[in-house]
Amino acid sequence: AQAPLAGTRLSGQARHRVWGFEVYDAALWVTPGFSAQAPERSAFALELHYLRDFSARDIASRSITEMRRSGPLTPEQADQWQKALETTLPDVRKGDRLTGVNQPGQPTAFWLNGKSIGDIAGADFAKRFFGIWLAPQTSAPALREALLAGAQP
Repeated sequence: AQAPLAGTRLSGQARHRVWGFEVYDAALWVTPGFSAQAPERSAFALELHYLRDFSARDIASRSITEMRRSGPLTPEQADQWQKALETTLPDVRKGDRLTGVNQPGQPTAFWLNGKSIGDIAGADFAKRFFGIWLAPQTSAPALREALLAGAQP
């Protein structure tokens, strides 16, 4: 596997399943000094290799639902982020690789199959979006544990 962000190393990877259906393989690439307690303070890349087809609308809707696990969103914030995700993310097909890149002080960058597809600004967005996988409140704690397996405490 090749690092999607220069200067990173693979921290962990795992397959995500929902109700027995295989959804995607996830891999977390981290920079030196990465901390699982405050991932938003470091550069990292989260790569999802899709095992099924999904529409951008479905990905965005599920993302907002999961982002709410870290705390409430105002209706305006949820609507703004939902629209930003639907505009930025594409429909994905089985075999596609969607990568989100966090670099403190910069918008969250998104890549599809190694090509830049856009970004979404805001540190709060980045923290909540990547919290879907990395926050203690994630709906997939075993996936979180596997992704963070090689990260520093």
